Amino acid sequence: MRTGASILDKYDHKLIEVEGFRHARHARKVEESLNRLDGVLQSSVAVSGMIGLEYETAKIDEKKILKFLRKEGLNIITTEVDVERYLKKTSEDTEPLKETNKKEQDKGEDHNHPHGGVFGKKTELIFSIICGALLGIGFGLSYVESIPEWVSLSLYIGAYFFGGYFTAKEAVETVAKGGFEIDFLMLVAAIGAAILGEWAEGALLLFLFSLGHALEHYAMNKARKSIAALADLAPKTALLKKDGKTKEVGIEKLSIGDIIVVKPNSKISADGVVINGKSSVNQAPITGESVPVDKVPVDDISKEYSADDEINDENRVFAGTINGNNTLEIKVIKEAKDSTLSRLVKLVNEAQTQKSPTQLLTDKFEKYFVPSVLILVGGLLLAFLVIDEPFSASFYRAMAVLVAASPCALAISTPSAVLSGVARAARGGVLIKGGRPLEDLGELTAIAFDKTGTLTEGKPKLTKVVPLGNIEENELLKIAVAVENLSDHPLAKAVVRDGKKRLEATEIPDASDLEAVLGKGIKASLGGDKIYVGNLDLYEDLDDAKPSEEITSKVRELESGGNTTMLIRRNQEYIGMIALMDTPREAAKETLGKLKEMGIKRMIMLTGDNQKVADAVAKKIGLTDAWGSLLPEEKVDAIKKLKEEESKVAMVGDGVNDAPAMANSTVGIAMGAAGSDVALETADIALMADKLETLPFAIGLSRKAKAIIKQNLWVSLGIVALLIPATIFGWANIGIAVVIHEGSTLLVVFNALRLLAYKK
Repeated sequence: MRTGASILDKYDHKLIEVEGFRHARHARKVEESLNRLDGVLQSSVAVSGMIGLEYETAKIDEKKILKFLRKEGLNIITTEVDVERYLKKTSEDTEPLKETNKKEQDKGEDHNHPHGGVFGKKTELIFSIICGALLGIGFGLSYVESIPEWVSLSLYIGAYFFGGYFTAKEAVETVAKGGFEIDFLMLVAAIGAAILGEWAEGALLLFLFSLGHALEHYAMNKARKSIAALADLAPKTALLKKDGKTKEVGIEKLSIGDIIVVKPNSKISADGVVINGKSSVNQAPITGESVPVDKVPVDDISKEYSADDEINDENRVFAGTINGNNTLEIKVIKEAKDSTLSRLVKLVNEAQTQKSPTQLLTDKFEKYFVPSVLILVGGLLLAFLVIDEPFSASFYRAMAVLVAASPCALAISTPSAVLSGVARAARGGVLIKGGRPLEDLGELTAIAFDKTGTLTEGKPKLTKVVPLGNIEENELLKIAVAVENLSDHPLAKAVVRDGKKRLEATEIPDASDLEAVLGKGIKASLGGDKIYVGNLDLYEDLDDAKPSEEITSKVRELESGGNTTMLIRRNQEYIGMIALMDTPREAAKETLGKLKEMGIKRMIMLTGDNQKVADAVAKKIGLTDAWGSLLPEEKVDAIKKLKEEESKVAMVGDGVNDAPAMANSTVGIAMGAAGSDVALETADIALMADKLETLPFAIGLSRKAKAIIKQNLWVSLGIVALLIPATIFGWANIGIAVVIHEGSTLLVVFNALRLLAYKK
């Protein structure tokens, strides 16, 4: 334990949200600068404003990192320790760091946004529109002979100011840090046009460039807001019930065990269990379920439940979900900062910083591409020495090539699609932890499923009661229930639960002297009789009174149908059999059918149950393979074997028992993650609802995202490939290059935003 603590003291991980990235290239430059800082082990920066950091606490602390980010012109919105922004807390901040962040955020909301100003966050867009208006009026007036030339010139100069304000600001900031970005090139080209007397062309250049930037920011903000909307689901306050009275308090004041009152048609303020009242709750904001779920009180209202993952869905409620038409009283089982909603928000934000394989590839490509372009431009600047043209012509051509070759669209093409895909998935009740699982999910050729609780209900049901000899069915069932009532085994509980339902009001006798035989069955006393209940192995070594061949074949027959069969003996006489089965989920067959239609070639069930049970379940629901009698470590071997046979394999389970197999698969998918902290943390993809039918939606979304990423890459690379020769040979001037350059950037961003509208 001491070793674990020392490692935690030595290293730290932080998630920081900032404002101020001008474009994807700016985000990447900040990432490179962070990675060069002494003590920073790894950083990942998303253009959406999320920064993930791992660092050595002995070499660098959080204050130094925040100071560095501010120097980069970024506005700190929140850090991992400052979660009240997400939870909408109303309490006063106490820690100095939190106060700083709160002030930073307040400033950002007014005028300190890098693209803000007198008109707030829309200033750049408004400046761009003013630039366009001045340019249009000036150009129109230049054709009116009665109006002096200086009027149009004045309007063009005004257009230069409004169109070039942010371009000049960014260019100066970049050059001051030793950088050389497209903003600087645009400014140089516009100034060059003015020197040559081409004021209208220069103003058009700045108008198009500033409008393109403003629209790009607008589009990316739309995707960001889709994720930010998750944080707004939680209400700020709750109605706390104490000593028979209710009072309104901030959700941060709630403690585990508190009782809150939720009025009809209002949001639930905390994760908890229902202790009074019945209602239907709309869980769509968290789990994506379209149909409200009926909620009823727990059996034991005195129990705490905070450490219990096995809470029935009919008893559990989540913060941010919406109550139906009746009042509920809820016992809080998680503090606001630990609620499922707050963890979901944090994990979605972390997902933005995880780069996809395509993004890593484009980053690598750009590392070689940009220097190559600069060498080409250097050569073009000297073209006047080789061909008969003035230096101004060579300079103009070189600037045009630089504009044409700037990989803005390439830089934003993948991050914008990943951001939109993760946002849409979260809205549909699926947590996708970054670009890699988002891309991999769409390329799956095989899916392995755990059986219990994934393909089946996870709750064994009594399916058959078979009397042998002269005993009646009800009498046999009474004996079985009496004996099994002494056991805590899940199968025993199922026999008692379903047996009592069948027997209705019949009185059950009391058994005693329970003795369990591990993996085989139980022995107990009932009245003056000795009762044995178990599988055939129990009777193998018991005594000489072995079951007959006829009885054995009946047991085998029931087992071949997928039943877990228990043979019952009273003293020396075999009196009957009871069979139980973990029944398949209602939606399993239909879901697997959809997956088959989507092109998933192999669907394999991995289970610890015997092969006969596995085969019976597989046949019922339409699996291609069923591998039974597997221990947890053998499931890992099965996944490794599958990966050798198929290129991409997913493992679907509950995220607890199946964690090792999920870790070894291409993509680990956990079901019912909203009710399990372990599942939320261990899986690459978490289906928040305990519903298998969400899986086709997740795969379909992933394939759409992959297709959009490919389209964006073709567009961005194709346009660069066409524009470079066009500008070299003078077929396109800077104006055309800017139009196409900005157009392609906007095209890939708006193409990515189509994912937000993806239908299930």
